[in-house]
Amino acid sequence: MTSNVFTPFTLPSGQVIKNRLVKAAMEENLANSDQVPDDNLFNLYEAWANGGVGLIITGNVMIDHLAMTGPGGVALEANTDLAPFKELAQIGKQNDTKIWMQINHPGRQVFKKMGGKVLSPSDVALDMGKHSKLFAQPKAMSVEEIQDVIDRFTVTAQKAQESGFDGVEVHAAHGYLIAQFLSPLTNKRSDEWGGSLENRARLLLEVVKSIKTACGDTFSVAVKLNSADFQRGGFDVDDAMAVVKMLEPFNIDLVELSGGSYEAPAMQGRTGDSRTLAREAYFLEFAANIAKESQIPIMTTGGIKRLPVAQQVLDSGVQMAGMASALAFNPGLPNHWQSVPGLVGSIPQVSWKDKTLSGLANMALVKRQLRLLGQGKPVKLDASPIFSLLADQIRAAKLTKRYRKRYENEVS
Repeated sequence: MTSNVFTPFTLPSGQVIKNRLVKAAMEENLANSDQVPDDNLFNLYEAWANGGVGLIITGNVMIDHLAMTGPGGVALEANTDLAPFKELAQIGKQNDTKIWMQINHPGRQVFKKMGGKVLSPSDVALDMGKHSKLFAQPKAMSVEEIQDVIDRFTVTAQKAQESGFDGVEVHAAHGYLIAQFLSPLTNKRSDEWGGSLENRARLLLEVVKSIKTACGDTFSVAVKLNSADFQRGGFDVDDAMAVVKMLEPFNIDLVELSGGSYEAPAMQGRTGDSRTLAREAYFLEFAANIAKESQIPIMTTGGIKRLPVAQQVLDSGVQMAGMASALAFNPGLPNHWQSVPGLVGSIPQVSWKDKTLSGLANMALVKRQLRLLGQGKPVKLDASPIFSLLADQIRAAKLTKRYRKRYENEVS
């Protein structure tokens, strides 16, 4: 019998999620100058915890303060003060909600202005057309640097556990470092970390194994994985199925299936190859096929804004429905669905000719709503894409200056 969106789900670790709706990770850029949460993020997460989702997955928390996706990002390392994280975990657990920390390393997806470490399995630069110059040339990682990344993921997971989070999600999608190892387009290595899919998946498996060993069986560990990169010759659906099978022996709680990267932003509904995505629940077809074969519970994220679509996800055999942008515009959407099941959420869709600028504008519109919620203000449903993008660029420039100034002795 198919489950209802509002029925609880028990994960392999024994953790019980009160319903099947998950607040998936979004880029927030709301950390303070110490790269830790403060009132802006506390307000935002309070809105989500009281909004009715069963599980909150945080925006990505970086394992290295010198390898950031953006200048307002959160970093959690061995010596970071845990007090703000303990407060965030407590806030996120209100209303019987579970909260997991998404942990990440950007690899080569670091804006050149940020400086710092720009690492990748191989020295393959991002191809963003005329926008390629925005990103730095990556350095091929040494074996010592790979081990350092495994250790950092583990430390960040331990610190999340110590702070009271219910679990972590290892980000292995969207073209970030672990996804770079998984993709034959970015991993050209000839050692044990490259070549066959087994070797390309080694970093992910070692990270998961290390975290499970350090944090124990009752702490949730999840993985965010691309169902496909949507680039010709990249990581594809058969690869995703094989990697999910490789993860099964580790008894993890969830695999979240998404898709795309900076080069092909399929997570916003755009691909870099000839494939077209569904108008809603972009990756459901891929996720449903993998769920049929997987012993690990599966979640899919991307484009869900209506209750019948969330139910369609469950009807397909996928266990959890992840929502992101729609919960930036209406953090209480799950609660509203209980009384007004026909309510449709908002997801921005900027369709300019320049795909890179369209992607940045979509992100800017979402981040604008997150900032408003963080300030305790109402969202702006009719926000201008151009104004939002310009405002975001100006803000990012200020935050980058702040970041560079703080770490001028470390950032190269």
